[in-house]
Amino acid sequence: MQAGAVRTTDTPPVIAVVGPTGSGKSDLAVSLALELDGEVINADSMQFYRGMDIGTAKITVAERRGVPHHLLDILDVTEEASVSEFQQQARAVIADIHARGKRAILAGGSGLYVRAALDVLEFPGTDPAIRRRLEAELEAGGAAPLRARLEVVDPVSAGRLGDARRIIRALEVFELTGRPFSSFMPTREYVQPAVQIGLDVDRGQLRERLARRVHTMVESGLLEEVRTLDAAGLRLGRTAPRALGYAQFLRVLDGESDAAQAAEATIVATRQFARRQLTWFRADPRIHWLDWQDPDLVAKAAARTVPG
Repeated sequence: MQAGAVRTTDTPPVIAVVGPTGSGKSDLAVSLALELDGEVINADSMQFYRGMDIGTAKITVAERRGVPHHLLDILDVTEEASVSEFQQQARAVIADIHARGKRAILAGGSGLYVRAALDVLEFPGTDPAIRRRLEAELEAGGAAPLRARLEVVDPVSAGRLGDARRIIRALEVFELTGRPFSSFMPTREYVQPAVQIGLDVDRGQLRERLARRVHTMVESGLLEEVRTLDAAGLRLGRTAPRALGYAQFLRVLDGESDAAQAAEATIVATRQFARRQLTWFRADPRIHWLDWQDPDLVAKAAARTVPG
């Protein structure tokens, strides 16, 4: 167990509402909070960013229905989201909510962030100097030499990681800690009592819903939102400019695409992301799956959260 983590049976379990993008996680989390006297903690890494509202389908103040929401709008677009910092913040918020006799409800589709909040999971530190040196090596010689080095010191990670950014991170961790990056992989062990509710979707219906949602975002001013954020330094960030919709509509601003093409590219990318999310969450046997369109969804989800 990590330092600072406390196992206790004196408080009810943390609730996590998970599933693919567009499945209704935010709405269910609010309904559960109203039913169970709870508060919601955001676990969508792109909803950390101030001003990224339309393109992330960020829940509005009206849609929150008076339920307190935590860890929304906590970063500028120039800042980098950090799963290790989120872990500390989320656990502190959970402890505060429980200390006030409320129920803590985590909601979001960023799988690693959910696990960081819920599971026994250790994050190695970072070293900017090592990172810069490895990035310089990548620029000078490409990814192949770095991958070859990783295969020697951490063959498990070398077999799992595809992109250069993750290879650099794995080598950085090994140099910094002397341990292979793969040794830090999470185990499916809750750091405190928890229950996960997964929204089981009809994939065909979800595909259509995601397409409609992107078109609604465009009609609601996504391009102007991206233009405003671009002026605020969106491209300077490491995380925010890669967000779904934002990356595609930055190309419109650059004259490399038009709005219709950007919308279609966003739909394709969002559907691919939803498939990856489903694969991630389906791999966790602890999740209780409920039909996303069940008229008794809230009652059934609430019943799952009763301790014992």
